[in-house]
Amino acid sequence: MIKKDSHLFTSESVTEGHPDKVADQISDSILDAIFSEDPNGRVACETLVTTGLAFVAGEITTSCYVDVPVVVRKTIKEIGYTEPEYGFDYKTCGVIVAIQAQSPDISMGVDTGGAGDQGMMFGYAANETKELMPLPIMLAHKLTRQLSKIRKEKKVSYLRPDGKSQVTVEYLNGKPKRIEAVVLSAHHCPRTKIEAIRKDLKALVIDKIIPADLRDDKTKIFINPTGRFAVGGPLADTGITGRKIIVDTYGGVGSHGGGAFSGKDPSKVDRSASYYARYIAKNVVAAGLCEKCEIQLAYAIGVVQPVSLMINTFGTGKISDSEIKKLVWNNFDMSPRGIIEELHLRRPIYKKTAAYGHFGREEEGFSWEETDKAAALKKQA
Repeated sequence: MIKKDSHLFTSESVTEGHPDKVADQISDSILDAIFSEDPNGRVACETLVTTGLAFVAGEITTSCYVDVPVVVRKTIKEIGYTEPEYGFDYKTCGVIVAIQAQSPDISMGVDTGGAGDQGMMFGYAANETKELMPLPIMLAHKLTRQLSKIRKEKKVSYLRPDGKSQVTVEYLNGKPKRIEAVVLSAHHCPRTKIEAIRKDLKALVIDKIIPADLRDDKTKIFINPTGRFAVGGPLADTGITGRKIIVDTYGGVGSHGGGAFSGKDPSKVDRSASYYARYIAKNVVAAGLCEKCEIQLAYAIGVVQPVSLMINTFGTGKISDSEIKKLVWNNFDMSPRGIIEELHLRRPIYKKTAAYGHFGREEEGFSWEETDKAAALKKQA
């Protein structure tokens, strides 16, 4: 029985071989290729992948030349689609490119340091994991990363690039108490028996990632629940850039402004302001000002400063939300130009963000995960 003061929350993740993530990685690989030569390039790159085809379209203005088909094929190869029998592989897939220059009307606003579009962006942090992220999405990402790791290390011979995970956590009084359910689905060779897959993935993925102290005899584990996942990747489903926005962020915790990240240079506040909102929220929580924090920023195209800033600590603040808001205004430059400069966003760092989440990543290049302002916020508070 679930206790009356408890609730369940579920988040999912997907591997780098999931069709939508293939599209995201291609778009961000093209962005990285441009930024390697032209850090001031303007990029809005969309990708569609399906059986035997990758279609790249968008608006790009740059001073350099990028061989887009070469970048596309290299990315597909690195993901692991290397054999024609997968129905999609780097050697035989067709690559169609339809790219034009960015609208000069948009450039007018961006050139003066303003936002590249209107919209609202959210950031979130909570002290329930060391990464200051919600536990369900962190465990879901760790499962898919481990699944990809054992495939690449050939710990088992039958895995293919596609895959998904899902983790349900029971919360008691707002704190993670136990794991209610784990789902893991792995793309595999059609000749492999389901019994072997379930035995291997239980031992090599789930037992390695899901903490034993959060499991009990009521925890449900599902591995390839249909019994077969031989047809996967773009052969099974069409993938499109920007369709995994909840996987990319907080797993459904908090709010989302609706804007995707991949394929967009940082003049697009969909990406850069979302990164900065995470940076603000993480520093506020790391400073001990609250246990959880959600930030909303909103922008108007061509306007330098955000038109609104919202702070919500969900009643966990050690000081009032309005006081935290004053601290944020005093310590963070939320203009698009200020965000780009402070987080060093005009670098080729984006391909690795395009799978396993943009947040909670303690890796080189993820400057928005730094907590370098936490001490100052704590002192000023």
